[in-house]
Amino acid sequence: MTSHSAENVVLLDASTLKALAHPLRVRILGVLRLHGAATATTLAQRIGVNTGATSYHLRQLADAGLVVEDTGRGNAKDRWWQAAHTTSRFDLAHVDEADGLAYLTAVADAYGATMRRAVEELPSLPEEWRDAATLSDYSLSLTAAEARQLVADLEAVVAGYRSVYSAEAAPEDARRFSVQLQAFRTPGMPDEAP
Repeated sequence: MTSHSAENVVLLDASTLKALAHPLRVRILGVLRLHGAATATTLAQRIGVNTGATSYHLRQLADAGLVVEDTGRGNAKDRWWQAAHTTSRFDLAHVDEADGLAYLTAVADAYGATMRRAVEELPSLPEEWRDAATLSDYSLSLTAAEARQLVADLEAVVAGYRSVYSAEAAPEDARRFSVQLQAFRTPGMPDEAP
């Protein structure tokens, strides 16, 4: 697995957003970040698509600078790829709205697929890990300032825990644990106060 000593963030711009507007590319990048370097064949098996598709999308991600070849592995026949960054960030106010929304739609699709896989695997997990999981939904009545503060508070709580990229050694019984944070104004609701 690729080792990252500190979080390495890419600020997405117009060209990188276009590269990530496809849900499969978001998934490929996520798998490389989570599992480390892989070949197109390995990625195809993990994601459940054909090798030709992963090869094509890897080239698109490489052209955008989001993945790089892991030259320390493989040979002329098997190319290994790794994520160029540990984290992606972007500001919808500073990019084309259509590109930003296409990217966010691809991210939402990837997050949904991850949650579905987690639910499918739940019965096979030890009880202690089943008890640690939740899919919760909370409906709140907040101002925009309160909503921003809530997100900042939740992100601060998550940041207080050990990142997979931290140099700190994890206990032997530690396992990867995903926390997805989706916070948004409730869709389909009128613009008036509740």
